[in-house]
Order: sequence, then structure tokens, then C-alpha cells
Amino acid sequence: MDGAAQNGDRPRVGPVKVSAEYEGIPGDIARGRELARRFLARARAAQGLAVSDRAVELVQLVVSELLTNACKYAPGPSLVDLELAEDRVEVTVWDSEPVLPVAATADPGRVGRHGLEIVMAVCQSFEVHREPVGKRMRAAVGLADDLNGTAALGRPA
Repeated sequence: MDGAAQNGDRPRVGPVKVSAEYEGIPGDIARGRELARRFLARARAAQGLAVSDRAVELVQLVVSELLTNACKYAPGPSLVDLELAEDRVEVTVWDSEPVLPVAATADPGRVGRHGLEIVMAVCQSFEVHREPVGKRMRAAVGLADDLNGTAALGRPA
């Protein structure tokens, strides 16, 4: 056997990652969502990965919420990295604001400011680290739904 893929499986080629810089201007959030959608479409096509439609929607949502916070609360540019890591995609957003975000307590009557709550609810993991300049937020989103019809992160599909 020469190591070729069998049964239509495509070999996975090293880490797959995409990065983009944003300026904090109108349209950045939509561009971030589109970056996520295209990245996962390429992962499906080129890498042969099973990426559920739900995962695509969740990754776009996470990018949107984290990039919204960066645009809203941090002066200057922000960076978005998307990287495949086994059965998940790691979403990392860096911004120039060193103050670490804190999720507000749940309040159904509050209008807005639910982004961090949403991110923490839909991700497998979420962490924030202060950097020499600004902060870096990282969230992991599962790529596939399990066989019981629930999302890989354990919530109903």
C-alpha cells in the first residue's frame, strides 16, 4: 500500500488556518462572518471534513460576536484567526483593549450586551488572555453533530 487515501477519504494536510485584519469600521463584522463561511466551505471541499451546517452557523456567530466586541470596545485594528484543530475550529480574536471582558449575569429584560453570554453558551471552550498589547480571546466550536442528533458541544441540535 502506498499510503493513498482509501474509500474516498481525503488526506488531511497539516494545520489549516486563515487570518484577517480588520480596522473597526462598518462592514468588518459581515466580512468576518464571510471569512468564517468561506474557510469552512474550503475545509469541507479541500480537506474532506465533515462540517455540519450548524457548526458553520455557530462559527459565524462566534466570529460576529467577538469581532463586534472588538469593534465596539477597542480602538484600532483587530485580528481574526480561524484554525482547524481535530474535531473543532479555534476562533481567535485579538484587539487592542487590555480590559478583559466579563459576561453579565443573565437578564432577559436587558437589551443588547449578550454577546459574551452567547459565545460561552455555544462553544466547547472560551478563554481570554491579556497580551503585551490588548487581549486575545479564543473559542472552540465543534465541527460535527454527533450520531444522536445533538451538536458536538452537547446541546440539542
